[in-house]
Order: sequence, then structure tokens, then C-alpha cells
Amino acid sequence: QVRLVESGGGSVQAGGSLRLSCAASGYVYTPYRMGWFRQAPGKEREGVAFIDSDGRISYEDLLKDRFTISLDNANARNSKNTLYLDMNMLTPEDTAMYYCAAGYGDNTRALRRSDFLYWGQGTQVTVSS
Repeated sequence: QVRLVESGGGSVQAGGSLRLSCAASGYVYTPYRMGWFRQAPGKEREGVAFIDSDGRISYEDLLKDRFTISLDNANARNSKNTLYLDMNMLTPEDTAMYYCAAGYGDNTRALRRSDFLYWGQGTQVTVSS
């Protein structure tokens, strides 16, 4: 069973930066994909950025200039890794609950929420103007 634990959310003023982390464990085979989704109040959950175990990365088009996803595989032999999301030049529109997600498969096509089996509990990001 894959387990995901997010951290790093918080409150920041517009123009600021935050780094989200997701500690993942329990992977049993590759390839696997990981990603960040976000959900603002009253809105649907949307994809932010994705990465697979071979390092293929994709972003929501409107976010790619400000957000960076990365994956630390240093502990992969123990079926553990850490997913990051660096967010810069934040705006109030970025306010949302951010979720880490994981699943098996690669990142060679457009990914959707249904492509991810495992989810973290979410971490809140609040950007004030």
C-alpha cells in the first residue's frame, strides 16, 4: 500500500514562495507516477504538475512558469521517495488545498485524477493580497 504524507503548506503574502513536500512509501514496482493536485473552495480538483519514475515532467500550462515539481529518489531502494512542489510568485488565486497523488504507470500522456490511486490528506496553501 502506497502511503503519502504532505507537508509545507501555510499562509503567505502575494508574491511569496512555498515548498510543498510529500513523503511517499510502499511502492512495489515501476514505472510509477506522482503528482500534485489542488482544490479551491467550490471548485473541482485540478492537476498542477506530474512526474514519473523516469523523470518525465508535465505541468498545467498556466502554472509552469511559476511552479516546479521534483522527485528525490535517493531512498528508492527502500520503496521511499519524496515529491516536491516549489511555488513562486504566488497569487491569491493559488489558494487551495494541495494534494499529493500517486499511481502506477508513466507520464507519457495527459494525466487525469482517475490515473492516480493513492492520495495524501492534503495541505492548505493560503495566499493573501
